[in-house]
Order: sequence, then C-alpha cells, then structure tokens
Amino acid sequence: MSRAVSKEGTRRGSLGWLPLCLAATLAQMTPAAAETLTEALVLAYQANPQLNADRARQRGADENVPIALAGYRPQIVASLSAGLQAVRNTLPDNTIQSATLKSWTIGVTVTQVLFNGFKTANSVRVAEFQVLSGREALRNTGQGVLLDAVTAYMNVMANQALLEAQRTNVAVLREIQATTARRLAAGDVTPTDTAQAEARLNRGLADLNAADVTFAISKATYAQVIGEAPSRLAAAAPVDRLSPTSMAAAIETANHEHPAVLGAGYDIDVAQTTIKVAESALLPTVAVQAGASRSVQSDPTLSTSGTDQASVLGQINVPIYDGGTAASQTRQAKELASQSRMVLEQVRNQSRTAAVSAWVSNEGTKVALSAAESETRAAEVALQGVRREAQGGQRTTIDVLNAQQDLTNARSRQILAQRDRVIASYTLLSAVGRLDVRTLNLNTPDYLPEVHYHQVRDAWHGVRTPSGQ
Repeated sequence: MSRAVSKEGTRRGSLGWLPLCLAATLAQMTPAAAETLTEALVLAYQANPQLNADRARQRGADENVPIALAGYRPQIVASLSAGLQAVRNTLPDNTIQSATLKSWTIGVTVTQVLFNGFKTANSVRVAEFQVLSGREALRNTGQGVLLDAVTAYMNVMANQALLEAQRTNVAVLREIQATTARRLAAGDVTPTDTAQAEARLNRGLADLNAADVTFAISKATYAQVIGEAPSRLAAAAPVDRLSPTSMAAAIETANHEHPAVLGAGYDIDVAQTTIKVAESALLPTVAVQAGASRSVQSDPTLSTSGTDQASVLGQINVPIYDGGTAASQTRQAKELASQSRMVLEQVRNQSRTAAVSAWVSNEGTKVALSAAESETRAAEVALQGVRREAQGGQRTTIDVLNAQQDLTNARSRQILAQRDRVIASYTLLSAVGRLDVRTLNLNTPDYLPEVHYHQVRDAWHGVRTPSGQ
C-alpha cells in the first residue's frame, strides 16, 4: 500500500498545482497576443449595440431643441392651384353659352408668432433639460455596459481556470482509480476502496462537464457584450485606486456624481418648466401674417382677367373658455412635478444603498480572497500529510480522495474570490458614478453627446444627420 499511495501522491502533487500555476501564469504573462481587460472595455465602448442604440436615442432627443426653437421662426407656405372648369350659361332669350375656363392662382403666406404666452421659450427650456437628462441616462448606460464587460471578462477567466482545475482533478482521480484497481488485484485493498475511487472519478467527470458548459456560456456572453469572441485573456487587477477611500466618501460622491441622481434632478427641471408650458394656453396669442397672391381668370364675362393681392394682417386670440382643458393640463403638470421630486428622493436613497452595498462588498471580497488563499495553502499541507499517513497505513483511500476534493474545492473558491475581487472594485466605481472612459483612461475617444447637440441646435433646414445617417 505504501508504494502505491506514494506513487499516487507524487503524481497528484505534480498535477495538483496546475490550477494555481495557471492563475499565476495568467497574472505574469503579457504576450502580444493576449487581450487585456482594458482592450476589452475599449471594444465594448465602441461597438456594444445597447450603448450605440442609446447614443442614437440621445441624438434623437437633441432634435427636440430645434423643434422647439422653430416656434421663434416664421412659417412660410407657398400655394398653387390650377384647373379647368366647364361653364354652361342660359341667357334670358334662351340662348346658351358654354365655355371651358382655365384659371390658376399662386400665392405665398408668411406667418410670424409674436407672443404665445411664453410657450416657445418654455418649450425650448423643456427640450434643453430633456437633453441634459438624456445625457445622464446615456452615461448611466455606458457605466452598465462597461460593468457588464468587466463581468463577462472575469467570468471567462475564472471559468477557464475552473475548467483546468476540474481537468486536473479528473486526471488525479483517474490515477487513483487505476492505482486502486491494481492494488485490488494484488489484494492490498478491498472492493470498497475501488468503488469509492470509481464513484469519486464519476463525480469529477460530472463536475468537469458542468465546468465545460459554464465556460462555453461565459464565452458566448463575452462575445455578446464585447463584440467578439475571447482569445487569450490577460490577468486583471482591481481599481481601488480610482474609488473613494471611505464609505462616507463613497456615499457623498454617489449623491453628487451618479448619473441617475443627476438625471432625476434634470427631470425635476423638465417637470417644473412643463407647468409654464401648460399655463401658456391660458394667455393670449399675437401673430402677424403677410401674404401675396396672383390669380388669372379666362372667363370672358368678367371685366378683369387677373388679380394681384398683397396683405399684412395682425391677429390676437384671447382664450375665454376651452372646456377646462388648459386648467386640467396645468394641474396635471403640477402633480407630475411633485412626482418627479419624490422620484429624485427615491433615486438618492437607491444610490446611497448601492454605494454602501458596493463598498461593503468590495471590502468583503478582500477578506474572502485572503481566506481562500489561506484555505488553499492549508488544504495543500493537509493533502501532503494525508498522503504521508496513507503511506504508513494510517489513512485509507477515501481519506486521500477527501483531501484531494478539499484541495480542489479550495482552489475553486480561490479562483472565484479572485474574480469577485476585481468585479467588486469596478462595481464600487460604478456605484459612485465614475465608471467611464476618462476615469479608466481607456485608449479610445470619449463619445461626446454635446458635439451632435451643437451641430443640430441652430439648424434651419436640411434632412441629413451630421453623421450621414
């Protein structure tokens, strides 16, 4: 028994280090072909469909401002009418006259609103506040996409290491099973030992299959978020240096910098200004209209064959009673403004909770990783001790199998703790509103929504978008 267990222990000792060697190798290798987390974040920032769709939404929201500004500008309408008219006249002496008349009219009308109860000015302000709120929503979407990219990246790395750990475990279990079978033939062990080794091997094969499935799913998720399949991934480090140094600082930063909080603040401005837009329906409207037209007639019975007209008209409309529509809309806008203030308070509470949760989780992953590393070291020592004791006949095959399983489980927990450590640090950065291109110093141009806004804000005509879409 001592020689068989010794050979088994030597083989397991050489193979059992493979998962940790893989993690160490990933942490130390920086080959040119390896893809880093920073590069993956750049790809996601540039090509993620969800983020690009939200950018398009924001560009559409920018157009609300020139739409509102159109209320300051004149409305010009040109008209042209022409046609044939068959006429049949019966004269007093019963004489019948018939003719086909050809007439046409051309004209142009210019209408300029001078005053509409400040509706245009407040509509422009509403549109501008909506643009600012939309930018914060876009920034929040960007944070979510980058965090998804970090999660997908670390899941691929962790699941690949877990797969290698399970492969190593199966290789060791196969060797134990083969050794136990030889010892059974020699009469050193009982059939129970063989059955235990075979059962543990089958469990290891099932765990290997589950790890393989999980790894395949994580690669598919990576391709969905990042935009391409993962290649050789390099190790990633936490970003604690970019986060606040205390829980109180994290809460304060989230209250002042998180895009959800800032966006909810702009939504209050939108709601309050919408009240003034609704109230404008209760005020008079003043407009001036100028027009010019020419009409040509071919009726021989008329004394003129053509008419030229030009006019300038002023118009004042004073609302008297509209059935209560404007008053109801004003009350509705006030209630929505009250709702938006409550939503802001709710968002602040959620942001505060998220910041606390992210801070505690990040600190917890540090403890968990340290504990997992200690557990792995202890499990390695325990396995070596069990092997030595088994060589002296003080331990059975099941003791060796259990020690091997304990070490495999410890290494798996360490791999997951390493993954959680990195993800938690990025989650904290997202919770305080700082997970963006500039903070991470990514090697890609930052998408600036204000560029498109200024391109279209004062556009008086044209149907092509600045991007050519």
